[in-house]
Amino acid sequence: MLTTYANPTNFLRLAGKLLPWLWGLSALTLAVGLYMTFTAPADYQQGETVRIMYIHVPAAWVAMLSYGVMTAAALATLVWRHPLAEAAQKAAAPLGAAFTFICLITGSLWGKPMWGTYWVWDARLTSVLVLFLIYLGLIALWQTIEEPGRAGRAASILTLVGFINIPIVKFSVDWWNTLHQPASVFRMGGPTIAASMLWPLLVMAVGYSALFAALHVAATRNEVLRRKARRLGITSAAAAEPSVARLRPARAAVH
Repeated sequence: MLTTYANPTNFLRLAGKLLPWLWGLSALTLAVGLYMTFTAPADYQQGETVRIMYIHVPAAWVAMLSYGVMTAAALATLVWRHPLAEAAQKAAAPLGAAFTFICLITGSLWGKPMWGTYWVWDARLTSVLVLFLIYLGLIALWQTIEEPGRAGRAASILTLVGFINIPIVKFSVDWWNTLHQPASVFRMGGPTIAASMLWPLLVMAVGYSALFAALHVAATRNEVLRRKARRLGITSAAAAEPSVARLRPARAAVH
């Protein structure tokens, strides 16, 4: 089934059916999540500023999810040289950069009242900043190389090299002494966060993930259509070239 929908034409058909459902799911879950965010209790230590968590933490999750999607697409690009994998990889980079930027900004706003500063060079913050710079580098690489196949292979190599930063982002709070608290949701002993705060966080995470899925499917579809238009333009130009070549000798004979 995956092989069937890896065909760009079949993917375009599937994307047209999926997108309304993905947009609807993201709108519904984000609306419910925001309502739960504002009705959740304030933290006994952080007060009302804890509500930034419901924006910041899902953005961080999706920032890494996006890179995971790019890594899978990069492997498919290098192994099978499939144009749909290239399109999916290219479409994910700006989305990952956007969610990482949201993570950095909300983290700074959350850090000011908690730590007394907007930024510290600890392991978690620095590794997330590196992730953002990798995203920007990949976007620049896609824009620099005009031929899609060469751009896809170059971006795939850089993506796989940059993946080493993902475990650093995830486990930096365990490996080094940072200002961030250790994992409190996905951990072996179960969540340590209260249920009244956990459920809004999980709903917002689902909403963010659905929004990413909708945006990624739409962006991948647009990239596939853009590549089809490019190929048609090249084919039309190549077909018109012999006609132009035949006209030149005729004009020379008339003169």
